[in-house]
Amino acid sequence: MAKENTKKSSKVTLIIISVIMAIAVIVTGLNVVSVQNLMKKGSLYEKVEYENQLIPEKDENGYWYFTTDGDFNVMHLTDIHIGGGFLSKNSDEKALNAVALMVTKEKPDLVIVTGDIAFPVPYSAGTFNNYSGIKAFGNLMETLGVYWDVTLGNHDSEAYSYFDREAVAALYGSGEFEHCLFQAGPEDVDGFGNHTIEVKNSKGIITQAIVLIDSQAYIKDNIIESIKGTYDNIHVNQVEWYESEIKRMNDENSNKIKAIQGDVNGGLFKDFGTVKTQAFFHIPLVEMDDAWNEFKENDYQNTEDFEYIEGLIGETGRQVCCGYGEDDLFEKMLELGSTQAIHNGHDHVNSTTFRYKGVTFSYGYSVDYFAYSGIDKLGSQRGCTMITLKPDTTFYIDKYNYYSDRYNLEEFTREEVTMQYEDVTYQVIPE
Repeated sequence: MAKENTKKSSKVTLIIISVIMAIAVIVTGLNVVSVQNLMKKGSLYEKVEYENQLIPEKDENGYWYFTTDGDFNVMHLTDIHIGGGFLSKNSDEKALNAVALMVTKEKPDLVIVTGDIAFPVPYSAGTFNNYSGIKAFGNLMETLGVYWDVTLGNHDSEAYSYFDREAVAALYGSGEFEHCLFQAGPEDVDGFGNHTIEVKNSKGIITQAIVLIDSQAYIKDNIIESIKGTYDNIHVNQVEWYESEIKRMNDENSNKIKAIQGDVNGGLFKDFGTVKTQAFFHIPLVEMDDAWNEFKENDYQNTEDFEYIEGLIGETGRQVCCGYGEDDLFEKMLELGSTQAIHNGHDHVNSTTFRYKGVTFSYGYSVDYFAYSGIDKLGSQRGCTMITLKPDTTFYIDKYNYYSDRYNLEEFTREEVTMQYEDVTYQVIPE
């Protein structure tokens, strides 16, 4: 009798293993087909037509730079959230279409995505493969023929993903994507993707620079912390790296100006001694939360340090999901006087822009059709930010909703959505 029970138990175990293996084979096959279809869809779009596309170059130290005496136009996208699995097929296709439409319309000199291109959450996407979403997005950008760069987000490399943060950075920097300007950054600095891109005029003077920083993911790299959302901060040696980069560029400009006019503090180039920069990363700084709380506590009226400009804070509960620790990046920014604006993502229904202690803070519109429940049916939060860098070191920011008439292009279709807020350009939503 005992032997018969053992045999029956063995048969049941074998059947369970066989069923699991069969399901795994089927899911793998479905995911392969889904990725192939995403790649095919991304390849169907037309290349963006420029009158005079700016082409980046690398200097002798390996830094990317663009040369122009006119405006330099940056498109800020964030939180694309491509699942890359068979369960996320429809959402993924909508996300690719939204990116293609906005890029085609705006014709930016550079697209910067502040994290979370991938969202390989198995229970909703059907896959652990975080390369799938990244490759689908990269393929689209190469089809469009537009230069682009990224900072890493927390979802780009979850603890359960196939590929860790280093591997994701290696993919972006591998050369597989010809128009991707991503660089992993110094090996002795924490994170992946700490690097700069310079905009120079025809005299070789840096008129503006873009600083990309890895804002890390979770305090500890495990599934528990990702579920809890205990977000990390920018680390001490990254702040030190930031300071060294600003000083490096300042020295470069000073030497160039001296060679041209012999005087750094006067003449035609007196405004270029301190290089003006725009910072991009995924998770907002603690100061973004501090500033918004100051605004709320003052009955949503401006204060001496805070000036509301536009946009929404639509997150409920913890409205600004910043890191749980402290860092000195913002203090260093104030000390050096270089960074004019900070651009981040992470909170998908926040789109506000405000000025705090003289520095502009700007949430990017998200693209997400997938990560927040029901977000594919909503539209107030979806769009892009256009940042115009002027040759005189000034800048301005324009935010465009994806469902506005601006993106009513004949060759594209857009889905019907509910606009949850009447005015997506200027509105404060009290808790």
